[in-house]
Amino acid sequence: MAAMESNNNGRRSIINHGVDTSSTITIKGILSLLMQNVDDKRSFISLGMGDPSAHSCFTTTHVAPHAVSHALQSSTFNGYAPTSGLPQTRRAIAEYLSRDLPYKLSIDDVFVTSGCTQAIDVALAMLARPGANILLPRPGFPIYELSASFRHIEVRYFDLLPEKGWVVDLDAVEALADQDTVAMVVINPGNPCGNVYSYQHLKEIAEAANRLKILVIADEVYGHLTFGGKPFVPMGVFGSTVPVLTLGSISKRWIVPGWRLGWFVTTDPCGMFKNHKVLLYLSCECFLELIICLFV
Repeated sequence: MAAMESNNNGRRSIINHGVDTSSTITIKGILSLLMQNVDDKRSFISLGMGDPSAHSCFTTTHVAPHAVSHALQSSTFNGYAPTSGLPQTRRAIAEYLSRDLPYKLSIDDVFVTSGCTQAIDVALAMLARPGANILLPRPGFPIYELSASFRHIEVRYFDLLPEKGWVVDLDAVEALADQDTVAMVVINPGNPCGNVYSYQHLKEIAEAANRLKILVIADEVYGHLTFGGKPFVPMGVFGSTVPVLTLGSISKRWIVPGWRLGWFVTTDPCGMFKNHKVLLYLSCECFLELIICLFV
């Protein structure tokens, strides 16, 4: 309970009695309060966040902390970094992603973000405009809906079909899209369903997006974490068919979600983004926003 009290200077301040604001002002804090009051003895599995580091059987390679320690002790990186990320970081990400693509990415295609969550927000900020709508998978990752609502983008859901391995209902996508649809989101490997899309299905998605003249936002934060014999195929393989914004991070594959290192990559070998004059705007807070200017 909050109350107004006066201090020695005669000024009033708000004092909280019996309320831990640190546990109630965040989404995680509210969820924790809800779970504490659930009158059910069954265990619950959170589908909102995957943190492999929470389990002691999963640890990152010893090379990673040694590299971070070396970077800190070198005093080379104590200053402000470029807003789009350090050139060597962007180059490493470009080379890593290019291994699975039929073309090579350059550092100009890569923008470093604070985890994949910021990459999602940057992507939706770039696409936001009056009347815009975006197609999201159901089930999917809830941050997309939250970010879209914040940007005043209408959300339209297409179902994933469980009886067919959680593939995209492409008939629904075509029925939902209109002239104000700016993009569709494809999460592969799937979150929360764990599905891994085949080359053929991703090709069909790319062709459908091309017909509808919309971008594909490819959330590949779980890239290469697959079950069974299905290989991971990045959506960027079809960048020549449809422009793809690839989002990812080191959080899952390297088991370091707390390090908050992600990327936003334009996998667009035909230069369709350049034709639409993708402009970079840098704020004093070093926050990256990409704005597409649709008029030549």
